[in-house]
Parts: sequence; C-alpha cells; structure tokens
Amino acid sequence: MSNRVVITGLGAVTPIGIGKEAFWQGLLAGKNGIARITRFDATDYPSQIAGEVKDFEPNDYIDKKESKRMDRYAQFAVAASKLAVQDAGLDFEKENRDRIGTYIGAGIGGIETMHTQYEKLFSKGPSRISPFFIPMMIANMATGHVAIEFGLHGPSECVVTACATGTNCIGDAFRIIQRGEADAMLAGGTEASISGAAVAGFCAMKALCTDHNDDPEHASRPFDKNRSGFVMGEGAGIVVLESLEHALARGAHIYAEVVGYGANSDAYHITSPAPHGAYQSKCMQLALDDAGMQASEVDYVNSHGTSTHMNDEGESEAIKSVWGEAAKDVSVSSIKSMTGHLLGAAGGVECIATALAVENDMLPPTINYETPDEGLDLDYVPNKARSKKVRAAMSNSFGFGGHNACLLLKKYEQ
Repeated sequence: MSNRVVITGLGAVTPIGIGKEAFWQGLLAGKNGIARITRFDATDYPSQIAGEVKDFEPNDYIDKKESKRMDRYAQFAVAASKLAVQDAGLDFEKENRDRIGTYIGAGIGGIETMHTQYEKLFSKGPSRISPFFIPMMIANMATGHVAIEFGLHGPSECVVTACATGTNCIGDAFRIIQRGEADAMLAGGTEASISGAAVAGFCAMKALCTDHNDDPEHASRPFDKNRSGFVMGEGAGIVVLESLEHALARGAHIYAEVVGYGANSDAYHITSPAPHGAYQSKCMQLALDDAGMQASEVDYVNSHGTSTHMNDEGESEAIKSVWGEAAKDVSVSSIKSMTGHLLGAAGGVECIATALAVENDMLPPTINYETPDEGLDLDYVPNKARSKKVRAAMSNSFGFGGHNACLLLKKYEQ
C-alpha cells in the first residue's frame, strides 16, 4: 500500500510577490508583474519586457559570501526553500535528515553566470575565469545548494524538462514518498534567465510577445484572441511534501493532498506541441487515472496557458477532450497572465497557486482577457478572482521537447 502525500509548506519567489501571502494576495488582486526589462539593456531587442523579481535581496536569505558563489537561479531556489520550510514549521534538528530530500530543477540553469564568464574569456583570456564558473552554471546546483543548506541526505535530483521541470520535480518527489523512500521532500523549480542571450534566443524563435513593449501590462494575455507570444519571467516555487503519517505526527498544517501525477511525451517536435493537444489530454488522463478520479470531480485547472496561439488552442482542445460534457463546468485560468512564463520554475509556482486555490476555494484570474477567440470557449476566469468550491484541481505544464506533466491536488480529508 502506497503512502498518502500532502503539501505542508509553500515558498514562492515571483514577479508579483515574495512569500506565500504576498504571492497569493497578488494573484487574487490580478496584480501585473510584467514591465520593461531592467536586468540588461534590451533597447535593440524585439521583445523588451519581462516578469522580473525586482525586490529580491539574496542576503536576506543567504550568507553574503555564499550568495556570491551562486547564480541568481540558485539564490532563488534557496530563498524559496527557506520560505517553504519556515511555512511548514519543519525543524530539521528533530528530523531524520537521511529521510528528507530535494528534487529541484531548472530549465536552463546559470545562464547569467555563463554570460559574465564568456565575456571574461573573450576579453581577458582563460586565466581570468572564475573557479566557481562551473558550479554556478550547472542546473543541478540549485537542488545541491538546498540540500547542503539544510543538511538533507535523502534523494537529491534535478529534473530538466524545459517548462515542465517544476511539475516533474514535484511529481517525482511525490512518487519517492509514495514508495516510502523518504518522509519529506522539498520539490519544485527555479529559473533566472532574463539575460541577453536567452531573450535573444527566444526572440529568434518568434516565441516572445514583441508588440507590447510600450504597454507591458497587457502583453501576457492567455486564451485571448489577440495573444501574440509569451512573456519571460523568473522566480522559484518550492513546496514541502510529506507522507500523511509524518505530517500528522508533527501536527503540520495541510494545504492539499497530492493524489495524481501524469507524465508523457508528445514525441512530435522540438518546440511545437502535438496537434490538438493529443498527448496533453493523455497526460491529464494519466493523472486522473493515477488518482482514481473522474474529470467531473475536478473543479479547476491551473493551465499551462502561455499566451501563444498553439499552446492555448491545443490545451483548450485537450481539456475539452478529457472533460467532455463536464468541460462547461470546469474553470481554467493562467497565472502567467500576471507572472509571465517562469520556464523551469513555472510548475513549482503554479503548484503553489493550485494548492492555495484548493485550500481557499478561490480561483486566481486570467487577466488581460478581453476578446474571446473562436473555439476557445471554456471558463477562463476572466480578469477577476472568483470564489468557487474546489474539491480537486489540476496543474498542467508542457515543455519544449514534448514534455508533458500534470499534477492533481485534492482537498485533504482524513
């Protein structure tokens, strides 16, 4: 018999707020986190806007000397993990640290560090490269730093599945606890890729919104007819997962129970999703089957909702395929309308939003939804948060390379 798994701690570092409360209140207020890029001079870029975390001070969470040896993406991960652990009330001095692990991924990793070190290499030669270049750049260092910070000796891995990263990390950590291989896990995603080469690369792919540089607040508009590409974001979302037995033994607050996880591959194209969301729908069904639930029992979908034509069309088709007649009753929203697309961190941050929706019976909105698109006829929770009984909710993440991942959360019942 597998262990039941619950969410007991939430740590968010996002463009609309740092910490669970600021993030949640930002969502409910429909707060916009998109503005002109400040992290580098984007004057000559087709897209000059992003969802930056502008009020982040790493030394609030990390020793100054250590923070200088971390790329920004790893700093985000440590900060979000500390917030999650604090929120969960976990005292590691009272825990068996061999039974607690970290599954934290990044879609890209330390690309800002790569930039600065390449500049040194080309301008000053190889002797000026930092000895911390490699450990600051590689994508597994976020999960490594978190394990080191807390002295956690359980399973520690880094999933890299592009924009599905955070969801895959949480889903895989869920499985670890289900199997009895750990009592608790810190899991999620982190990303800090608002840098010259990354933005230029996404611009070259024609993936980013380029027609709202002078009106960034209205740039990210998932499911709207006039959507024109995604907006990059940055941040981290980390959750504390525990076996139900472990959580109850220490009197932990439970936000939601993780009851289903699905993961599969389009095996279709390096950047485009399979037509009609064919394997996205199968992934959602896998999560439902894993939970032993029917789609009609799920009241809310926190969608991948990137504000691109292909994703929003395909995901809407996939939801209608899975829910059938019940699709008219399920509510669907995209918080990327507020945060931008956090890439590898998206699934972690969106899992937090989903857990809070389940706990509070409140749905975060899809802001900037102004003009309905033909065929996209679901309830996208337009522009304003809404009260609704949420028995269960699904969080979707779909990444370049055809990676699909879905988590199903349910109200905790004894």
